[in-house]
Amino acid sequence: MLTSLSVNSPAFEALRKLNNAHAQELSYADEDRFRLLLERSFFAAAINETDAFLIAFDQNADYNSPNFLWFRNRFLKFVYIDRVVTDAAARGRGHGAALYEALFQQARSAGHTLAVCEVNEYPPNPASDAFHARLGFVQAGSAELPDGGKKVRYFVKEL
Repeated sequence: MLTSLSVNSPAFEALRKLNNAHAQELSYADEDRFRLLLERSFFAAAINETDAFLIAFDQNADYNSPNFLWFRNRFLKFVYIDRVVTDAAARGRGHGAALYEALFQQARSAGHTLAVCEVNEYPPNPASDAFHARLGFVQAGSAELPDGGKKVRYFVKEL
C-alpha cells in the first residue's frame, strides 16, 4: 500500500535506516538531513511503510545537491527523483515502478513535463540502469562529482 511520507511518519526512522543502508547509491542522511529532504520534497511516498520509498523535488525546491542543480541549470520545469530504494526483502514486487507511476501522475497533475534523475556510472549500478531504461529514461549528460570519485549519468523522461 502506497502512503505519503512526512517527518511525522511512524516509519521515519526505519526509512532513514533503509536510506543509509544504501548510502553508496543515495548518500547518507542523518536525522536532520532526512527530515529536511521530506520537508522540502514535491513528492515523498513509501510502500508498505518500509518496503520502499521515493523522494522527489520540483525545480523550485530549496535544495543544493549538485545533481539537482545540474538539472535546474538546464530545464525550466521538472521533477527530480532524488532517492528511491527498495528493501532487499521486498525486491521484485514492482514497488519501484509503482512509486514512479504515482510520482508521474502527481507531476503531470502539477503541469510538469519531465521526470529527471541520475544513476551512478561509478560505482556502477546496473540494476538502476535497467530499471530506468525499462521506464523510458534517456541519458542527457554526465558528470564527475567533487565528493571523491563518484561519476553519474543524468537521465530524463518525458511525462
